[in-house]
Amino acid sequence: MELLEIPEINVDKEELKLLLAIKLFEEGKVSLGKAAEIAGFTEKTFSEILLKRKTSPIKYQDLNLQEEIDNA
Repeated sequence: MELLEIPEINVDKEELKLLLAIKLFEEGKVSLGKAAEIAGFTEKTFSEILLKRKTSPIKYQDLNLQEEIDNA
């Protein structure tokens, strides 16, 4: 596995892991649980962080609203 070389930036390792986890989650590349693991938080804490950043921890793209209404 090839290591990623990152130029010197003014972001600590923990913040970088959080930013990476958020972006991967937003892009749908990882689940909420996996993103929380990457960031080093529980799912609950990671969800709260997402909400504070105005990002929903719930992904709706696979939800068929009409089907859900019909089945209610």
